[in-house]
Amino acid sequence: MTPLESPVPAPGPGVEAPGVTRDIYGMPMFATLLVADIEATVSWYTEGLGFIVLFTLPGPGGSTALVHLRRWQFQDLLVRPSVGPATPGSGLILSFAAVYDEIGQLAGRARAHGAGTVEGPVDSPWNTRDVTATDPDGNVVVFTAGRPPEATDAAFSERMRQWSTEQGLSKPDPPWGAR
Repeated sequence: MTPLESPVPAPGPGVEAPGVTRDIYGMPMFATLLVADIEATVSWYTEGLGFIVLFTLPGPGGSTALVHLRRWQFQDLLVRPSVGPATPGSGLILSFAAVYDEIGQLAGRARAHGAGTVEGPVDSPWNTRDVTATDPDGNVVVFTAGRPPEATDAAFSERMRQWSTEQGLSKPDPPWGAR
């Protein structure tokens, strides 16, 4: 692990998600989705998955050229209307960090929205709890949260500590499980 501070909080009971910032900053990474119906897609991500609209750029004739969505710091999506049919990337899955206690609520809210599909929450073999959502255009996003220490697989955590030691990596409170 690195000594750099992450906006993702360490797993634990009662941990809250960081707030959404409307600050404009240099984004180290973002994804752009080309979609058939920009309003339906923006609704799915905002009402169903908890993103906010940071800003909208108008296009010719009053159409929307781009919508910048954000969830947490560095969880930015740009949504643009596709020129032709919108086809999701083959095998592309976008993953976003989440907080353990919000995963169930996120899945419920997305199911209630109804525009896309939702799978989970499920616990992974690598000590996370995940929910997979597919938007109206078939783009797949996974929200993943580290499980709190009391809910982790101790054997997996020990294997990761051994691997980390063998690789000469620092390991201050690894996010993959309890010590």
